[in-house]
Amino acid sequence: MSTLAYAADAAAALLLLAGALFALVGSWGLVKLGTFLKRLHGPTKSTTLGVGCVLVASMTHFALRGTPSAHELLITLCLFLTAPVSAHLMVKAALHLDPKIRPGPPPGGPAGD
Repeated sequence: MSTLAYAADAAAALLLLAGALFALVGSWGLVKLGTFLKRLHGPTKSTTLGVGCVLVASMTHFALRGTPSAHELLITLCLFLTAPVSAHLMVKAALHLDPKIRPGPPPGGPAGD
């Protein structure tokens, strides 16, 4: 096995570990955080990044084995495009249904002061 193959395997392993860690943190945030708006950050931020890392690791592994596939790339692009849009729409719907959940202004007044 060449040095490039060892480096690619190491990079894929690191991406898998990082992806698993991000997915774990996102899942933990989904379970432990209290309100809907706080819980939304778990799956849309860290879990999306975790699944993205796993997909990039898969692309790296199979591309260097001589069988590249565009499936993982298309899934990654679809994931990174749809997750923020769906989160935005869920927040808009929640604010429309219950305007009282809107957070107040930050302490200290406007940023321009």
